Amino acid sequence: MRLRTRLFLSISALITVALVGLLLGLVSVMQMAGSQEQLINRSFATIDISLRLRQHLGDQMVNLMGKDLDMPALQDSQAKFLTALEEGLDSETDAETREHFQAIAASYKTFLDVVRQPASLRWSLLDDDDFSHSLDVLRTSMVALQRHSLTVVGDAEGAARDRALLIAGLLGLLGIAVLLIGYITAQGISRRFGEPIDALAKAADQVGRGDFQVTLPLSPVNEMSALIRRFGLMAEALRAVKETNVEKLLAEQQRLKAVLDSIDDGLLILDRQGHVQHANPVAQRQLSWSETPASLSLAQALGRPELEEVAQRVLRGEPLEDAPEDLKIEADGEERLLNWRLAPVVLGESRVVGGVMVLRDVTEARAFERVRNEFVLRASHELRTPVTGMQMAFGLLNERLHFDPESREADLLKTMDEEMQRLVRLINDLLDFSRYQSGVQALVREPCDLEEMLAALCQRYQAHAGEHGIELDLEVQPPLPRLQLDRLQIERVLDNLVGNAIRHSPQGGHIRLQGRRHGERVLVSVTDEGEGVPYSQQARIFEPFVQVGHRKGGAGLGLALCKEIVQLHGGRIGLYSRPGQGAQFYMTLPV
Repeated sequence: MRLRTRLFLSISALITVALVGLLLGLVSVMQMAGSQEQLINRSFATIDISLRLRQHLGDQMVNLMGKDLDMPALQDSQAKFLTALEEGLDSETDAETREHFQAIAASYKTFLDVVRQPASLRWSLLDDDDFSHSLDVLRTSMVALQRHSLTVVGDAEGAARDRALLIAGLLGLLGIAVLLIGYITAQGISRRFGEPIDALAKAADQVGRGDFQVTLPLSPVNEMSALIRRFGLMAEALRAVKETNVEKLLAEQQRLKAVLDSIDDGLLILDRQGHVQHANPVAQRQLSWSETPASLSLAQALGRPELEEVAQRVLRGEPLEDAPEDLKIEADGEERLLNWRLAPVVLGESRVVGGVMVLRDVTEARAFERVRNEFVLRASHELRTPVTGMQMAFGLLNERLHFDPESREADLLKTMDEEMQRLVRLINDLLDFSRYQSGVQALVREPCDLEEMLAALCQRYQAHAGEHGIELDLEVQPPLPRLQLDRLQIERVLDNLVGNAIRHSPQGGHIRLQGRRHGERVLVSVTDEGEGVPYSQQARIFEPFVQVGHRKGGAGLGLALCKEIVQLHGGRIGLYSRPGQGAQFYMTLPV
């Protein structure tokens, strides 16, 4: 039998028995109440008639025993007595009660025969044995009627009480029967379903421990039988999967471990709580670890408490906007500089299951950059002195020589002057870039009105842009906060970005200079409609000596200098461009 059918029949049987018992009890109580009420009402009606008969008889006796006989009143009392007597005979259906009424009627007839004697003799009625006898018989019959009615009421109450006890007993038996049926049903259901479910739970625990040799119970219930059969199929399928895939998974794990261990960079694998799970041999050499500190968090393992917040941000899926500073590690008695990146490991679309930290030893690279910067700085200083002297000497020579403006000599002198100025700009850019790279350059910060600075910049370049047929617009979303900036250096960044936009914009193009507040940062962008920047070169555009596009000019230090200046202010500079659709250079400065 199906589980649904069995439960339906069991519950239906319980409900049916309970409803039938309640219905029988309700009908019995209603019938008992109705019959008792009818019987009591009839008995009280009989008592009422008896009381009226006694009252009318009393009125007759008072009239008969009075000084003056009031015949009309006597006749009226007699008529009322007979009317009440007829009402009692007509309304009663009980044979015994009717017999009492008939006895009263016979006694009253005898009484009337005695009373119809001459009026002069009425004073001797009480002394007449016939009158006294008939009056006693009549009174006795009326008293017997009242006693009978009271006896009927008492018997009705007793019968109702006995029947109520009977109904209560039957309902109690019915309740016991319902409880018994419910208990038997519950026991049957628990025995039929509880034992197989317990056996399945034990089998599931056994399968969870990796033991697939389980013993499954039997059940006569179709649903339980189907569930047990499918559980067995599942256990068999899991056993087959385990036998076929464990070695494959182990092999894949070993291959993955070999790949991680063969990478030239150090790798730290973190779990969801930020604890170090695995470190490849390169990372162990970089950090001078003998083994992986599996029970420590990243900040504890590296001895850098500030990394705790960074790791938690990454494990929550939040990106790191700024490039992190190099880690200084004391290992094997020497100081090492490690460049690092921390990224989340995402399963599916948004479930972060861990993180990966990539470490690269940049000690030698940073030392080379430092030496290179010092060399460039010294070479620039050394070059600046003779070039400045050459420029001054050339200026004096140019003042003394007078050639025709259209002559070849004048053209050569002009070319020499332009190239010498270009050389001076290159040397100045090298000096500035070296100062920023080496940290020598200091900022002179002061409160600056950025909106006023952008307006002045737009006005300064309007004429130059108009010469090329380019429209320059300023879009500012006020209010912009006053920032603590080195105004000259930020103006240098903006001059470079706007100058590049004008140089790379086509005739009749459009340049937008925008400024707005974004949270705790101010965003300034320069957008042009030029040829754009190829995707392959966008990652290198802020590197020194890199020139992009067909219209090249300078030594490729302008955007590198912009990057250094913005980063020194605690900001960030970036590019968004699609080839053939222009470019947007933007910088963010902290409020």
